Amino acid sequence: MTLMSYLGAIGAAQREAMEADPRVVIIGEDVEANVYGTTGAGKSRKDKGDFLELFGANRIRNTPISEEVIVGAAAGAAMTGLRPIVDLSYSSFLYMAMDQFVNQVAKNRYMFGGQASMPVVFRSAMFYGLNTGAHHSDRPYPMFMNVPGLKIVVPSNPYDAKGLLRTAVDSDDPVLTFEACMLWGTKGEVPEEEYRIPFGQARTAREGDDVTVVAISSAVPEALAAAESLAGEGLSVEVIDPRTLVPFDAEAVIRSVQRTGRLVVADPAHRTCSAAAEISAIVAEEAFESLRAPIVRVATPDTQIPFSPALEKQLYPNRDSIAEAIRRVTGTRAGSTSEAARLASPAPHL
Repeated sequence: MTLMSYLGAIGAAQREAMEADPRVVIIGEDVEANVYGTTGAGKSRKDKGDFLELFGANRIRNTPISEEVIVGAAAGAAMTGLRPIVDLSYSSFLYMAMDQFVNQVAKNRYMFGGQASMPVVFRSAMFYGLNTGAHHSDRPYPMFMNVPGLKIVVPSNPYDAKGLLRTAVDSDDPVLTFEACMLWGTKGEVPEEEYRIPFGQARTAREGDDVTVVAISSAVPEALAAAESLAGEGLSVEVIDPRTLVPFDAEAVIRSVQRTGRLVVADPAHRTCSAAAEISAIVAEEAFESLRAPIVRVATPDTQIPFSPALEKQLYPNRDSIAEAIRRVTGTRAGSTSEAARLASPAPHL
């Protein structure tokens, strides 16, 4: 095991994949220059052009600033034998290539009757929480969840970032990975050897008995911080990180809710038609009889993201808003530690 940043883990996964399979190529804007550190040695930003030196210009390709061209070229390359990793930089840039994503990448394997596969990975970074303004702060994974044929990955830590990316490169279906840029600098223990994390396998980040919190992307560390603080109030909180939204490990969430009887979903995306909404619907349909209180979603309001740091930081799920949601579903107040009083309290009307 070695201590590695989230960004370094991505770079390590890409290097391993390229060393293992000559069909793996990396294309995108400025990938030759190692702008963000994922196509270098993974040690510092000074390691410019390292992948270019190792693998050559045929496998590390800069592209024009045209997302539709990038995605279309990657789809064609994947259908004719390569396994591209596409760096699309900001997640908001995916919108410029919606026709390619929806009508080509997602559908071609079906449209060609299985005669061609689509082994391509699209990486993008969600720059929310960093005062990048409305155009660059989107968290668009929910809309892509509604496109059959795409796999959606939302790593929350370095270990998962590396293992999930290796699985993504191995997949014969298109995969979209959404990285929270605010997590890029976080560090964790990562195996030096190769490993993979199966899609559709959630991680129980913290065990608990009173309430289940399903947290997505950057909401995971916030949920863990909330759970730690609430332990002092006598609340036992289970935190589940789904890791992938398509496929989604519904069984892990349902098992947890059947035990705790309560569910909070923390999702940095906008509230309407969010991943949180879908997860809530699944639990309402499959485990309604286990619920002892209404499900609560902690999501970003349906509003544009302001540039102002003071305004923006209030919008996304954080440890305080998640803790307050947990108190609501358990019928407790800050500082209350009485188990009998909590369980006897009527469920709030939400």
